[in-house]
Amino acid sequence: MAAVGPAAAADRPINVVALGDSLIAGFGLDAKSAFPAQLQRVLEANGIAVDITNAGVSGDTATDGLARLDWAVPDGTDAVILELGANDMLRGLDPRITRAALNEILRRLAERQVPVLLVGMLAAPNMGADFARDFDAIFPELASHYDLVFYPFFLAGVAADQALNQPDGMHPKAAGVQVIVARMLPAVETLVARARQHRGT
Repeated sequence: MAAVGPAAAADRPINVVALGDSLIAGFGLDAKSAFPAQLQRVLEANGIAVDITNAGVSGDTATDGLARLDWAVPDGTDAVILELGANDMLRGLDPRITRAALNEILRRLAERQVPVLLVGMLAAPNMGADFARDFDAIFPELASHYDLVFYPFFLAGVAADQALNQPDGMHPKAAGVQVIVARMLPAVETLVARARQHRGT
């Protein structure tokens, strides 16, 4: 019976909040096809107990995410998947604004000792070379500064693939989300391992 205690502790789900915009919310999809739900099913199928909260809000900028951080990521959160910045890019906001908001989110989560998987975004080609240089650099630089688990581009393997995207060309279909989950899975597993280590289970 001595082994039951540690096993039970290890089986306690890791509470993950996916904080982001429409790419997390699942714009155009039903709830079970959105990224958090698909990710949770794959992790559980792999024997990893998680409870992933969908804290995606369509249209949110990084500044919007910062404004709702305290209630969107409540006490008891073990880890955060942070995906914000796409709407900043689409609106052509000064990358310094995006960087400052993401930095403040990460600073607060670091204060709370919440492990983070930072998911990057890349500027669309029509935004221009100078904008792309400044915007694209935000994510790897912040990931390095805060020693985060990092996934460079949320839409890797899906962007510009008509078969995997909805008619707007920006939001993935359910099949596109499936590709994203499969590609991001190793990073998420690293995040969960960090969260378990931090929680001592």
